[in-house]
Amino acid sequence: MTARPTTAPALSLAELATLTSTVADDVRAGLYEVHADEESRWHVRIRCDEQVDVWLISWTSEQGTQLHDHGGSSGAFTVVSGELSEAVWTPGAEELTETPRRAGDSVIFGEHYVHDVRNVRTGTAVSVHAYSPPLSLMNYYDVDGHQLTRLASVWTDDPEAPAPALQAAS
Repeated sequence: MTARPTTAPALSLAELATLTSTVADDVRAGLYEVHADEESRWHVRIRCDEQVDVWLISWTSEQGTQLHDHGGSSGAFTVVSGELSEAVWTPGAEELTETPRRAGDSVIFGEHYVHDVRNVRTGTAVSVHAYSPPLSLMNYYDVDGHQLTRLASVWTDDPEAPAPALQAAS
């Protein structure tokens, strides 16, 4: 996959937060069907245009991502139900900062945000994610002392595409 050319302006962080919150309300109202899969995170794209893509994702117990960024896209996510744990990398920090994200919580992030999201609770969590410009690249990392080491980069328009076998990126 190659990067998508975009002529539309990216949404602001406030617009992304409003969008994920609104879609989360629609999910709670039953306007979208949610599934859960014990083997891999279930996900469905519910909007994609030149400005933004929006995803509905379910997370069963112990499912999560690897430490990653969104390849230059800004974004937001809102927890619809359940609870997720988000570990965020801060430049210069020795450890990731872990924060519980409960139903109704929204998180916004800029283009250089690096995090890991997972469900560490029993039961299924559901969240809505939006990326602007639409996702086209994800980079995966490890924390090495006070810095990040990039392990892999993947061209993708799917935030739930399987992460590569993590090896040092060239």
